Amino acid sequence: MICISRVIKENFTIPNIISIIRILLIYPLIMYILRDEYIKGGMTLAASGISDLLDGFIARNFNQVSKFGKMLDPIADKLTLISVMICVGLKFKEIKLFVIILITKEVLMLLASAFLLKKHKVPPEARWYGKIATVWFYFSAIVIIALRFIWNIQSNFLTVSFMLITVVLMLYAFIKYFQIFVSIIKKR
Repeated sequence: MICISRVIKENFTIPNIISIIRILLIYPLIMYILRDEYIKGGMTLAASGISDLLDGFIARNFNQVSKFGKMLDPIADKLTLISVMICVGLKFKEIKLFVIILITKEVLMLLASAFLLKKHKVPPEARWYGKIATVWFYFSAIVIIALRFIWNIQSNFLTVSFMLITVVLMLYAFIKYFQIFVSIIKKR
């Protein structure tokens, strides 16, 4: 009983609760985007993004970093990212191939992290190139959606251009993370 109490105390932290809330925000985010309620979807995505920054800040500055939180936070990030990618892919058929590439990259990253955890190794923390690629994806998704559904501007050139840059940034990040994964696996 004492062991269960300690596990709950160590993992029932404000940052972990915020990460769980971020995961719960995925469903309304998807529903808003699929129903073309882009203002609500954007506000939900913004709340998710702000809470992502907030949970990390609280964890680091109030000594609430936990092993569970180190796993939960990137899972919440990846699930949100993949959900937005799927929604954008469903709304914009011309970028379906790009979206498939991006989702494949994210799923491979999740599987690689799970593999490392199974081997009792710590997956790498987010690096600047991964953060830039993610921020660019969200920026691109917002611009693409706003152009078509808010300002009624349909430009396949801009849509494809934004997604092409996103794919290049994401693939660069994937290659860099893959190198880190390999080095972690090789370490004894």
